[in-house]
Formats: sequence, structure tokens, C-alpha cells
Amino acid sequence: MTRYILSIDQGTTSTRAIIFDAEARIVSVGQREHRQIFPRAGWVEHDPVEIWNNTREVVGLALTRANLTHTDLAAVGLTNQRETTVVWDRATGEPVHPAIVWQDTRTQALVEEFGGSQGPDRFAARVGLPLATYFAGPKLAWILRHVDGVRERAERGELLFGTMDTWLLWNLTGGVDGGIHVTDVTNASRTMLMDLETLEWSAEIAEVMGIPLGMLPEIRSSSELYGRGREHGLLPGVPIAGILGDQQAATFGQACFSEGMAKSTYGTGSFVLMNTGDRRVRSSHGLLTTVLYRLGDQPPVYALEGSVAVAGSLVQWLRDNIRMIPASADVEAEAEAVADNGGVYFVPAFSGLFAPHWRPDARGGMLGLTRYVTTGHIARAALEATAFQTREVIEAMNADSGVDLAELRVDGGMVANALLMQIQADQLGVDVIRPRISETTALGAAFAAGIAVGFWVGTQDVVDTWAEDRRWSPQLPAPERERLFRNWKKAVGRTLDWVDADTDPTH
Repeated sequence: MTRYILSIDQGTTSTRAIIFDAEARIVSVGQREHRQIFPRAGWVEHDPVEIWNNTREVVGLALTRANLTHTDLAAVGLTNQRETTVVWDRATGEPVHPAIVWQDTRTQALVEEFGGSQGPDRFAARVGLPLATYFAGPKLAWILRHVDGVRERAERGELLFGTMDTWLLWNLTGGVDGGIHVTDVTNASRTMLMDLETLEWSAEIAEVMGIPLGMLPEIRSSSELYGRGREHGLLPGVPIAGILGDQQAATFGQACFSEGMAKSTYGTGSFVLMNTGDRRVRSSHGLLTTVLYRLGDQPPVYALEGSVAVAGSLVQWLRDNIRMIPASADVEAEAEAVADNGGVYFVPAFSGLFAPHWRPDARGGMLGLTRYVTTGHIARAALEATAFQTREVIEAMNADSGVDLAELRVDGGMVANALLMQIQADQLGVDVIRPRISETTALGAAFAAGIAVGFWVGTQDVVDTWAEDRRWSPQLPAPERERLFRNWKKAVGRTLDWVDADTDPTH
């Protein structure tokens, strides 16, 4: 009896498989981290084969821990780190280059070239995105230009491109033996290659970037039957029926189906999405226009998004690079040991600044240091950096939408940090709400797959299962809130214009 939905959540630092029951409760979890590869400053890579192997392992773990088999599954949903780019040989399944991760900044020169005299907004009216290193199209163009023989192989039709959803779906459904080469509208909308109105690839933009259209996957909705698990795999015959980029999946899992509802996910980065319904709102404040979801043949739903590159990864940096804390969770206790930030502001522009600044020339800085400062102040400044960056995005969203946010639904690994959530409520001046199920990214993909196969009826089932776990209300007096934010903006200004020919000879 098919009583469960499996969600595969392929994230920036790990891959997880989570099994949900009909009440959207977590039954079991399998998780495996993968390597973060940094060949040069500003370059970030993953091994696609390692991620595919980890995916099989975590699916097996989740099934084993729940004492289930593939016959118990009604469908599989996929959610993934967006923009991360893979190119592979359709005949062998071998990647031609490591995956270039969304955080990677090596494409800056290409981005400037593609913008030409029209600048970063050259394609924004069509794709909803500024030309930036963040997106997949320039990453694909870089691989075609810089990896020997790849362009010729691509033009002969030998190579396939995909974001992580496409790579996993192709492998899950057969790989070299009939694998399905498909992506969904949410991931396609992060490439800079999809027209937001037609939901088709733009031949003109692909030509500007030198990308053969034949290597691009077919664009489908976020909730439909794409294919079934390969015959001799872990999921033989199981329908794979939902795909959502991770931030769209989290918004779906948070039941943000009404126009004006918003959520913020705190993971490697921090991502705020606001539902704008059937309106493609063009931002004038540094935000992105993106597809939120499309269910089957229904009209697409759009969103405004603000993307912050560094949130949880700053805590990881404190843990791994400078060894200030033994475990990520320890940052909360370290920060609680002090009453305030001691005058320290930490701008984590490790790969430039994303929304609303879009400044690839920025680099990280810790400002306001004195002999008074302790590790506790630095830990608190790291948490405040995430809250300040999220506030910048929310203020831009309020300006673009014309409606002030009433509350913020939150999810992701960092929402376990109660101090951060309180700081966030204090900085926004509105309530911050954590749901009962914090794994909303995996849950959103599960719902998309379940709706496609009739396991759940529709979005009302998502609304009915959403429940509040904890709420944080603002406590900081408004004058102090504004003083802190003014100093944050001052610190951001000090980090701009850092990258030039002196600091980066490839610039």
C-alpha cells in the first residue's frame, strides 16, 4: 500500500531523503554531506557523481530506518540547490567538469561581457534577473568556453546541461539507458535563459551566451509525472512527480499561497520569497522576479525574491576556518554570553553581496574591532549579519510590492537558533513564526509530488497541515533597532569596491 511520499532534498552542503506520511509528518530521514571544493578564491565546486552516490545512499537509509520498501511509496519529489550547474556526457553519464556552485564568482568577466553597453539589466525584462555570477546561464557559458573540447561536443549533441534537479532526475530514471532530461519552471527561471512570459528557453539569450539549445532540458511544470524510477534502482517504477527549486519548495511547504505572503529560509544563504500571484512584479529595489510554482497545466504563480549569499555558511566559517566554535550549534551560547555586539559588525561578502546590492566587488569585513571585543561579540555579530541582510531584503520587498509585511514565516536549519530568531523579529519590527514542521523545503517537494498523483488533493491540504510551533515578537526599542541598522549600513559601505586588478588579477 502506497502510504508515503519520499522527498529528495539536494542542498548546498548535504543531500537528504525524507519520508512523509499522509498527515505530512516526518517518518524517517537519511542525510549525507558532500565535499565543498574551493580551487581558487571565489570558486566553489561540487562533485556531481559524489552527490548522485550520496542520493542513492540516503534514499536507502530513509527506507531502511522506516522499515519500508519502494512499494510503500506513492511518489517521489525533488528539491535542489538552484543555479548550481552540471554538464555531462549523454552516452557515458560522466560530468565534463565539477559542478559550478551558485556561490561561485568566476563568471564575473562573462557577466560584464554579456551585459555590454546595456549593463546588468540587459535581459531583466524577460527573465526577471540581473546579469550576475549567481545564475546558471553564465556558469554553463564558462564551461563551454574554458573546458577543452566541450563546445564541440555540445554542438554535436553529445552533452547535456542541468541544474541538480535535472542531474538527479536523469540518473533516477535510467541515466544512459533512457534517463529523462527535464527541469521544472522554478529551476529554469534561475538560469537567465527562460522567458518568464512564455516559460520557454530564449533562443536569443542562449545565442548571446553561446549555448546550444539542444543541451538544455525540457521545461515542465512543478507538479506532474516526469518519469518513474529505473528498473534496477532503489525506486523501481515509483512515480517521480514533483520538482521545485529549494526556495520555492520552502515557500510551497510554508503554505504561502496568498498574494503578499512571504517566508525566509535560513540555510547556507538566506532567501526571502513573497508571493505576487499572477503578477510578474519588476523590482526597482534590487530584487529578483522568479516563478514560484506551477501545478500541472494551471497558470504559473510568480514571486519576488531577495537572495543573501551567506547566512549559515558564516557560522560554518567560524567553525571550520577559524575554529572559533567546535560545532555550529555552539554559536548561540557563545553569542548569548554577551549583552550586545560590542560595536562589532560582520559583513560576510565572501562572494560579493547579493540582493539588494548586487555588488560582486565587495568582500567580507569585520568592523568596529577594539581590545574590548571577545569571541562572544563576534558570534553575536555573525548572527546579526543574517538578520540585517534579511531586513534589507524585506524593506526592498515592501517598497516593490507597496505593502508592508505583517509577519514572516521562517524555516531552515538556523531557525533552531532562538537568539537569531529574536534578533530577526527585533530588526524587522514584526512577528517571526516558525512552523511545526521546519523541514519545509523537503515538505514542499513532497506536496508537489503528492498532488500530482492524487495522494493529496491540492494546496488546501498544504494549508490544513501547516501549524505554528513558536512565535517571536519584537522586544528591542525602535531607536536602538535603527541605530544598529544604521551602523550595519555603514559597515556595508566599507566593504564595497574592494575587488580590482590589485586584489584579483583576473578581474
